[in-house]
Amino acid sequence: MATVTLHKMDGSEAGSIDLNDDIFGIEINEHAVHETVKNYLANQRQGTQSAKTRSEVRGGGAKPFRQKGTGRARQGSRVAPNHVGGGIVFAPKPRDYRYSIPKKVKKLAMLSVLSSKVSESEIIVVDELSFEAPRTKDMIKFLSAVSAEKKALIVTAGKDDNVVKSAANITGVETTYVGRMNVYEILNHTSFIVTKEAAEKIEEVYSA
Repeated sequence: MATVTLHKMDGSEAGSIDLNDDIFGIEINEHAVHETVKNYLANQRQGTQSAKTRSEVRGGGAKPFRQKGTGRARQGSRVAPNHVGGGIVFAPKPRDYRYSIPKKVKKLAMLSVLSSKVSESEIIVVDELSFEAPRTKDMIKFLSAVSAEKKALIVTAGKDDNVVKSAANITGVETTYVGRMNVYEILNHTSFIVTKEAAEKIEEVYSA
């Protein structure tokens, strides 16, 4: 098992914690990570883009000028794509970009990124993370104490409104909880800050 230092909120050490190698110490599968991130980003797309084809543009009933004798190229309609204000060739239309991938691939990707955070020493485990009231200043003080990078993801066992609101105004800092973690967010942040309770819950959830 990988042994990671356990920190207090003030940055001091509070012992150590052993992380399950089946969750935090597997061989990283880059293909599974790539497929999962690609799937996540595709599912975030709204697919609401739309433009008009020549059949949808208003006008075009009359021939713009006679066929011969003008010295210009023949034209049959003002809504042709080569005219200003005409239709768009292969115009984009609203569509759904969502697709699914196997649950086993998602799980493998999650275990891979969790393992990468441990192997690259980018995981910070704290014994407890709690604030009496939402306060940005307290969160900044905590992040500084544990030497977190500017881009940090804070993971708690369950939703904690005080933690969420304390980090809401800090650029580069995001919060989530075990049930809402995703591979993209973990990869997109340098520091992976997780509470001891959350680490235990991650092992419980992904050990099945």
